[in-house]
Amino acid sequence: MTPGSNLPLEAVRVTVEVAAPVRLDVSGLLLAADGKVRSDADFVFYNQPSGPGVSHRSGGGAGPDSVTVDTGALPPDVERVVVTASPDAAGQTFQGIEPTATVRQADTGAVIATFTPPQLGTETALVVVEVYRRGGAWKVRAVGQGYADGLAGIATDFGVSVEEEPAAPAARPAAPAPRPPAPVSPPVTVPPPAPVPAGPVPAAPPAAPAPAAAGTGKINLDKGRVSLQKNQTVSLVKHGKPLLAQVRMGLGWEPAFRGRDIDLDASVIAYGPQRNHIDSCYFGRLSILGGAVKHSGDNLTGEGAGDDEVITVDLGRLPAEATGLVFTVNSFSGQKFTEVAKAYCRLIDAATGEELVRFDLTGAEPQTGVMMAKLIRQFSGEWEMTAMGDFVKSRTVRGMVKPGADAL
Repeated sequence: MTPGSNLPLEAVRVTVEVAAPVRLDVSGLLLAADGKVRSDADFVFYNQPSGPGVSHRSGGGAGPDSVTVDTGALPPDVERVVVTASPDAAGQTFQGIEPTATVRQADTGAVIATFTPPQLGTETALVVVEVYRRGGAWKVRAVGQGYADGLAGIATDFGVSVEEEPAAPAARPAAPAPRPPAPVSPPVTVPPPAPVPAGPVPAAPPAAPAPAAAGTGKINLDKGRVSLQKNQTVSLVKHGKPLLAQVRMGLGWEPAFRGRDIDLDASVIAYGPQRNHIDSCYFGRLSILGGAVKHSGDNLTGEGAGDDEVITVDLGRLPAEATGLVFTVNSFSGQKFTEVAKAYCRLIDAATGEELVRFDLTGAEPQTGVMMAKLIRQFSGEWEMTAMGDFVKSRTVRGMVKPGADAL
């Protein structure tokens, strides 16, 4: 398998082994629809080797650790099980010790797939694969998302609270031996995010005039659908009233030159008034900010007419601390945007289906991420949408957080 690829699972019970030249700590996290663990019981590892429908087996130093997933026994509110790995030695990175995941039928041992994440370096923890439900059926997907901040980064992403030290399993002896009890992560709480370093900014971005075409002044929605060019801004005001209804940001793309399917991921990053990262909504976390922002789910090919992925934003329900939203698209599979044709984003009135604003990405750069548009709340309470089209080297939304903050 390659990063982002997926396979249907015919077996009800599957085992994921993760092997490397060094000993690894392997664990499994059961995630609900919001991309979070429901409680500490959903973190399955060597010191808590069983959870609902998921079990951990230690290789004892002589073989790889593994996680077995019984999809038939998973609770109905569990949508995904992610399998993670980190080197047992404290502080060791994956540089030069690329792991290999082997997915097997648990009952027969037959190999379903193998996956070796490429180009690892400073990562000290890794989401290797995920077993997930789609349309009532179960699939396995190669992920390979690395974290330079160890298991603390994984824990933060999936809702496990992190104290002063990373919530990582205690170091294990070189040979099999009884291990002292390791603390299980406390009930799921998300710590307040640290502000992204940036220069002083006002409590909310100033309501500056939109950089529209000469002579047009500030664009609004009075004349109907607005087509933006890069760096142009439209005020989401219609007939003198700010638009505070539910809107949908549709993002779409097609492979260039009738090329192979391309797996792009649409996301939205929410920021506070100091450009601090509040949360990110993406295929692994489909609802944030109390349900005010929701993701339609992952499109793995870009096939079909219309929007490939849709993010719904209830402008009237957004909390006051959310003053900026940046909409991004990433190539999880590593393909560059020079292999993409007709990438666009469009803002739609969710109640009527009317297209309000559209931005077509006309240029392309050999990068794996692009910031498509941003919504910024003004002092007056109205929202403005600005077309961006700025490319970034990042295959995941995590790498877009700082560029997005810098762009606000």
